Amino acid sequence: MAALRVFVSSTCYDLSVIRSQLRQFIERLGHEPVMSDYNDVVYDPVSHTHTSCIDEVAGVDAVVVIIGTRFGGTVVPQALQTVDIESLKTVSKSNELLKNKECLSITQLEVLKAIERSVPVFAFVDQRVWHDHATYEKNKGKPIADQIEYDSIDKPATAKYVFEFINFLRHRSSNNAITTFSRLQDIEDALRRQWSGLLQHLLLERRTRTMDQRRIEDLTEQFENLKAAILAAVGSKDERQIARGVVRYRKLYDFVAAIDPARHVSIFSGSPMSWAEFFEMQQLTGIADAPSGLTGDGNGRSVTQILNRTDGTFYMIFRPFDIYSIHDEWDSFMGIRQESRAVIVDALSEMRSSGSQMMMRRFVRHIPQSIDAYINEQQMKGAREANSEEHPE
Repeated sequence: MAALRVFVSSTCYDLSVIRSQLRQFIERLGHEPVMSDYNDVVYDPVSHTHTSCIDEVAGVDAVVVIIGTRFGGTVVPQALQTVDIESLKTVSKSNELLKNKECLSITQLEVLKAIERSVPVFAFVDQRVWHDHATYEKNKGKPIADQIEYDSIDKPATAKYVFEFINFLRHRSSNNAITTFSRLQDIEDALRRQWSGLLQHLLLERRTRTMDQRRIEDLTEQFENLKAAILAAVGSKDERQIARGVVRYRKLYDFVAAIDPARHVSIFSGSPMSWAEFFEMQQLTGIADAPSGLTGDGNGRSVTQILNRTDGTFYMIFRPFDIYSIHDEWDSFMGIRQESRAVIVDALSEMRSSGSQMMMRRFVRHIPQSIDAYINEQQMKGAREANSEEHPE
């Protein structure tokens, strides 16, 4: 069985004792430590050692980074080219570190490569450095900021780069936990708990996935049996069409009910209406794909399209709705005889309780302002939240 490969990233000179003891800890757990000072890295003869270290990170299972008092060596240009710095500017709210990429250290670039490749990073900061980092944050931007010397930092000129590295890690949108330490035992205890918890979550997720799959298979079979029973029970062609319609047009019904809850029954049951006539009735002017600035609603639901209205406001359409497929369903439904449509709507109305209607309307949301105004408002809100996190009261 392959062992978990754990890359230990840190400066070597000042943390040699901790690195040596941490290596033993990782081996005792049955994992494989990958450390440059123990020749675990394969050094390509045609590349710089920095580049070889970066290449090694891309193939490990986890990275443990230890941030101490020293900055370490500045990375060589050849190694810098192996990491897509631009793509990393979207993963953290604090990107000051990336503005001068030529000033990155090899340790920092190793961690950035891990983040680029979605390798889990476990970050540890010396308590003295963490304490001085708080002082740095309070004075950042003031005229005296560059004159402050920090006892925890070996070379004053490197303090900014060490502290901004911490900022980049702690302001990531995920995997942003940072643990302080004053002794090796603090690091070992944290890693033991974290890795044990991750294994527990993995096993639970596997059990849950298996149970969910069984439920889906059971429900699918029950639904198919129910559909077959309905179709077998009806006799005439019209009755079979009605039974199929109840199954097929549920999503169309939910969509129209969300757009016009007061008149959706009469819309469905009345004289045939074209898609264009429905748009005119609802004062809709057109469909557009969701713009790049409209990524979701903060609850994990993505926007598929928007519907613009004549008054300048708009609807956000969330998954599972898709206007283009609903348009096709509309044309098909309106091609059914009026009497059959009325029966289908009656059946769907009985099936859809008020609670389920409320749930489905969450996927069609009216925004009482223009799309540009809404996006600007959301961006300003995000900027305020980011600022409050960086500068708490």
